Amino acid sequence: MTKAPSIRLQDLIGLLNSHYPQDLAEGWDNVGLQVGDPKQHISKTMIALDPTPSTIQSAIAQQCQALITHHPLIFKPLKKISTDSETGQILFEAIRNNLAIISVHTNLDHAADGLNDWLASALQVKHTKPLLMPKPGDLIKLVVFVPPESAEMLSLALFNAGAGHIGRYDQCSFQHQGIGTFRAQEGCTPHIGTVGEQVKTAEIRLETIVPRAQINRVVAKMIKAHPYEEIAYDLIPLENQRCDIGLGRIGTIAKQKKLAEFANDCKQQLGCNGIRIVGNSDAPVRKIAVCGGSGAMLIGEAARQGADVLVTGDIKYHEAQTAQSFGISLIDAGHFATEQLMAKGLAEKLEQHAQQRAWPIQYIVAPEERDPFTFI
Repeated sequence: MTKAPSIRLQDLIGLLNSHYPQDLAEGWDNVGLQVGDPKQHISKTMIALDPTPSTIQSAIAQQCQALITHHPLIFKPLKKISTDSETGQILFEAIRNNLAIISVHTNLDHAADGLNDWLASALQVKHTKPLLMPKPGDLIKLVVFVPPESAEMLSLALFNAGAGHIGRYDQCSFQHQGIGTFRAQEGCTPHIGTVGEQVKTAEIRLETIVPRAQINRVVAKMIKAHPYEEIAYDLIPLENQRCDIGLGRIGTIAKQKKLAEFANDCKQQLGCNGIRIVGNSDAPVRKIAVCGGSGAMLIGEAARQGADVLVTGDIKYHEAQTAQSFGISLIDAGHFATEQLMAKGLAEKLEQHAQQRAWPIQYIVAPEERDPFTFI
């Protein structure tokens, strides 16, 4: 009987980074491990929108060893850690109870199969793409030469490490067979041939795509899986633009609706206490842009791409006027309502991984998180 693997906090952080690389986060953000021991063993993890005192108590009461939140506990460098502040109280409570806290914030916003994809899906927006894509230069082509009998094994190792994603396709590669030559020097232990003898052998040129943030992990896995003592490989920076990551999403709903009708759908699907609308309630909408949290900075881009409406939160007065001047409608469903679905979405994604890899870890969604705003 195979013994279940022991999972450490650093394993969980590595898993999160493989799906939601910290390099995707905004420069002002603070994502990743906020407090905790990377070597700590974990078997139960809670996922929540905010690291509030009540969430911390709930995680402790349910005997969780880790808490993953969207909003970071620590945004700016701390000058002191004291129970005089709420952050200090939370830190003390977490440390006393061996509760690690991890943040996946704007990296989750930008990533593929992240918050904004889940928001679009909740509103039944189909055929989506990122609204604001990153600048070119995020992709690297990995070229490696491998014996034909090892090509499939090495390909799978690269794919499992994060290589080979192009848009909504994965395990993408190109292979071409040729002849490789080499001569092993004294002290070598060649995979084939003998020291001092020139060898000509069939080799596969294997090419695949790797996000820049994943390149160190992919190369490390390649070196571990490759049969050669010395590996010939190239890393080629590309100017291709990634089409699977970026801020916000834009797509279409199946049937054109009036703005007020679609706003009501948003209210029902997101469980909002209330919704604010900018635009004519009878205006037809079908092309929809979404951005969880505070997405007013995307008003101009959404209008430029022909969106009929942008669904987001935290719209200010002058931003509403800007939308009117651009001729685009807005639905302000609130910061909480457009982001609170991250807990369920992330829990489901991590649970799928746990089942696939037989990780003995349980993920639970924090109970009773509530919008601080109410409508009367």
